Amino acid sequence: MKESKVKELLAQKFHCSHILMKTGMELKGTEDPDLMRVMNGLAGGLSGCGKNCGALTGGCAMFGLFAGRGLPEEEENPDLHDMVEDYLEWFEGRFGSPDCNDILQGDKANIPMICPELIQACTEKAEEILRDYGYIPE
Repeated sequence: MKESKVKELLAQKFHCSHILMKTGMELKGTEDPDLMRVMNGLAGGLSGCGKNCGALTGGCAMFGLFAGRGLPEEEENPDLHDMVEDYLEWFEGRFGSPDCNDILQGDKANIPMICPELIQACTEKAEEILRDYGYIPE
């Protein structure tokens, strides 16, 4: 996702988890307002609790959009676990912790300085992982 699109979505008051899922839906050529609503529960570190960053959990949900199971007759693709593991390893290596409170150094005033760049990096990495696993074209 382009940096300008991330900034546009942030200006519309979407959160990190929303933006990761929006990226996935755009890559799939779909829209789903209900799925965007669901992402609110992940925003701000599990709905503002400061736990797992919404860009982390949103990215994992985005992988599920491509490789998860949605119908009884479907099977979960084994790539899902591997994609999530790759993303988590990258995320923790880049940001030091999976938790919002740690990333923001315990101060929500740091959001404007940290989160836009973090979200941009996460959308790029998630897209890279989807390409590496063959879910989106090069």
